Amino acid sequence: MSARLNYFHQSPAVAAKYQEFSNSLKDRPVPEKLKDLIFLRASQINGCAFCVDMHVKEAKIHGERELRLHHVAVWRESPLFDARERAALEWTEIVTHLPPHGIPDESYARMREVYSEPEITDITFLVVAINGWNRLSVAFRAVPGSADDAFGLDKAGLS
Repeated sequence: MSARLNYFHQSPAVAAKYQEFSNSLKDRPVPEKLKDLIFLRASQINGCAFCVDMHVKEAKIHGERELRLHHVAVWRESPLFDARERAALEWTEIVTHLPPHGIPDESYARMREVYSEPEITDITFLVVAINGWNRLSVAFRAVPGSADDAFGLDKAGLS
């Protein structure tokens, strides 16, 4: 399958603003490995091959264990994630899916048990950001691996 169009070229000002929004989240105090798990899980849910490819490679570069990357899709059954990661993965799923009657109080309570309000806000913005990128990449069929050189993802040693 080939890409449909390059949205950065078609709408450069809008794409630059969205990139600016995403880049602003890099300075937030959410640990890099948690960001990687959030980005990977949302990308899996949304069926975004480009983003799954990218975030697996980024996670490897950030030192994530390969087995944990394989377990992200089955995190509920896996013993490899701690309480904070589990809460963030659940939150990622529910904010990505948005149930018809909103997010259950139980899910929010699990976040509140392990995260501060600023951390919950930062994590939620991360989920919002990756969901937008997923939707763009799926809509325009971004090709997995096509941006490896531009993003330095070749350093992951995966091909």
